[in-house]
Amino acid sequence: MFSEIAAGYRLLFRPFSLYPPAAFRKEWENLDPDWKREAIGLGENYLGFQYPALFATDFLDFTRTGNRVRYEDKLFSKRLALNALVLAECVENKGRFLDDILNGIFSICEESAWQLPAHNSYIQDAPQLPLPNAAAPVLDLFACETGAVLATASYLLRNALDKISPFVTRRIFDELSRRIFTPYLQRYFWWMGDGKGNTNNWTVWCTQNVLLCVFLTDTETPFRRDVLKKACQSIDYFLDGYGGDGCCDEGASYYRHAGLCLFNAMEILNNVTDGAFVHLYQNSKIQNIASYILNVHVEDKYYVNFADCSPIAGRAGVREFLFARRTDNKNMAAFAAADYMAQMPDSLQLSRENNLYYRLQNGFTAKEIKAAAPGSADGIPHPDICYPSVGLFIARDDRLLLAVKAGDNGDSHNHNDVGSFTVYKDGLPLLIDVGVESYTQKTFSPRRYEIWTMQSAYHNLPTVNGIMQKDGEACRAKEVRYQISDALCEIDMDIAGAYPAESGLQYYRRKASLIKGKEILIKDSFSFQGGAACLCADNDLRKNSVVLSFMTYEKPVLRNTAPDSPKALVFSVGSLGTLAVTGGEKAEIETIPITDARLKTAWEHEIYRILITAVNSEMEIKIF
Repeated sequence: MFSEIAAGYRLLFRPFSLYPPAAFRKEWENLDPDWKREAIGLGENYLGFQYPALFATDFLDFTRTGNRVRYEDKLFSKRLALNALVLAECVENKGRFLDDILNGIFSICEESAWQLPAHNSYIQDAPQLPLPNAAAPVLDLFACETGAVLATASYLLRNALDKISPFVTRRIFDELSRRIFTPYLQRYFWWMGDGKGNTNNWTVWCTQNVLLCVFLTDTETPFRRDVLKKACQSIDYFLDGYGGDGCCDEGASYYRHAGLCLFNAMEILNNVTDGAFVHLYQNSKIQNIASYILNVHVEDKYYVNFADCSPIAGRAGVREFLFARRTDNKNMAAFAAADYMAQMPDSLQLSRENNLYYRLQNGFTAKEIKAAAPGSADGIPHPDICYPSVGLFIARDDRLLLAVKAGDNGDSHNHNDVGSFTVYKDGLPLLIDVGVESYTQKTFSPRRYEIWTMQSAYHNLPTVNGIMQKDGEACRAKEVRYQISDALCEIDMDIAGAYPAESGLQYYRRKASLIKGKEILIKDSFSFQGGAACLCADNDLRKNSVVLSFMTYEKPVLRNTAPDSPKALVFSVGSLGTLAVTGGEKAEIETIPITDARLKTAWEHEIYRILITAVNSEMEIKIF
């Protein structure tokens, strides 16, 4: 798709013109007044900023301790400062911020490496090297993004920087040549794709930033043609990994680095080729990729989540809005504009955003997105939908939302969660997917599934004979069927294949239904190998065991039984809803403290796990 267009492109490249440099004063003076005021104020916060030194021992910290946050905090603080200072100078245009900008540019150019210690390897999933080899730069997410930050700064302020010394922009170009351009064309990194292995958000995230490095600086036409062909090949590999339904198997938070980076790569390509790729916005797969973020939105700040995605996956804003406009999705554009307004004034500056280009994009869209914003996000339709490529099923009525994850345990950023489900009521989490803790060395290592948040026992799933689900593409749901209608939405599957053979399962069927206007109903039925279809009621003689886990955010309280369900274990989940389980006994409630910084962004207090032991081969769970 993209490669064919690149191969046939014979015209000269147009100068980049999506957003103007600071020297084009009329365009900058016409920007949203609130955005301009905030930009200057944020820049003033960094006047006199002391850019931290990055020592060799800081880089070694990851190898020695597994901690990646301490180094990253120092590295990212430099980018945040430079971004704020550059935009403040672009708005004010008085030279007040230039000295601190120069210090930032030189500080970043003098770093031994731009890649993160956690990404310091040349082969995917290989052990990270303890220190960087400056003679052979690694192109990871943040090396490419650092290049884009410097390229954007050089593009915006070239006139002002050249008046101080032409060696400033020359230094940026030389560093880009050594650290980005040469390795990009001369080396192979896994994220570039090869048509065989899997790609993920890295592919378009890195590609987008390489394109910014190339087309925001004075690179020559033959080089640009080579980059165009390689970038378009990577984009095609990325798209090959998506089903036609456009589902992001990494979840809503990674959509911002996957679908939205695809969008920005397309925008850059269209701009410099005078629209050679613009017709691809009408491609159904690309339109489906765009709309994914609206379809997995729950309400307010919450999203349907699975894998490493958090339920609070970040507000929508300018990039979602522009992608929606390009794909003629009015509902998504209204949703993005409403979400942008909901996070005012933080939405104006993206003050925690490492990518300077996103902030620039924000400034030049602020007026438009404000004008387009509806008074409220209420009433923007979110469809019932099933994404067969990933096995994600979402159904909702006026009060309840049911999301179910079928698929397999081999997705990018996978958790062992085949058959797990989440429930929201009145826009609030009732049964939850916990998400992921702060990334450490262990997170992306052979010991990944020792981490509790990755394990099926901490999802809304059964543990069978003390055995949890295993990871891998072969561990998948089978015989998946679903239906969506105005009255009933349901999905049915056998999840036994997600468990190893030693679990003894013959089958484990789970049917999850939303009966609209009434309740959610989960029906589980299972059998063991050798015909042991039922469990022994005597705990001391139990041959096989199934223990169901239910994760909640609000504190559950066991009410024993209800008059209309005398055999059910009935739980009140805070004041939000009710969970009634028939076919179980021996209920236990565990409190799980939330101490990890990343989890605290989603869960402000402890969470809870309900454990219920099955007493026969069929169980029914009602949620209302």
